Amino acid sequence: MQQPEDLDVALRAAQSGDEDAFRLLYRVQQPVLLRYLRVLAGDDAEDVASEAWLQIARDLAGFSGDWDGFRGWTATIARHRAMDSLRAQRRRPVAALPVEALPEPRLTTGEDAADRALELLDTEAAVALIASLPRDQAEAVMLRVVIGLDAKATGRILGKRAGAVRTAAYRGLKTLAERLAPATRAVPRVTHSPAPALREVR
Repeated sequence: MQQPEDLDVALRAAQSGDEDAFRLLYRVQQPVLLRYLRVLAGDDAEDVASEAWLQIARDLAGFSGDWDGFRGWTATIARHRAMDSLRAQRRRPVAALPVEALPEPRLTTGEDAADRALELLDTEAAVALIASLPRDQAEAVMLRVVIGLDAKATGRILGKRAGAVRTAAYRGLKTLAERLAPATRAVPRVTHSPAPALREVR
């Protein structure tokens, strides 16, 4: 796993025209951007991501900031391109699967269902489940938990106060926990520590 300080170095190198450094930034950031865009743009996520990366590559030399700032900047660009796409096609974000079609997760009673939801975020089903949330909650969960932005950076992207972002993310995770909770009732209890990311969101 790349360390933030390594990515800061890669970012500066990419801004100076180093193609290998740019490829590294792409490899690290593209998967989380694509998951975020699947919530916003559904089946068009890959096309929107391609448009976003074209703009990122074009404007990278003028970007000012570190790796954390870059993550927020790329998420902002991706969101703008997604909104452009949605306006152009006059359609709303859709989940790839209805909630009823999602596979039943195997959870233990003592395991926080929201923690388990976070562990499943790399699956298409989990992204579809998040996409079924109200859009403000879905975006807050994706930006805070998946991309890893803090509440202030997420608020800048969404045009909201940090407190509103924390509330939306908490409500989204609570809803996910409630939807996953029925699967926990008949399974033996094991202890589990809450995920750091979940504690931060609360």
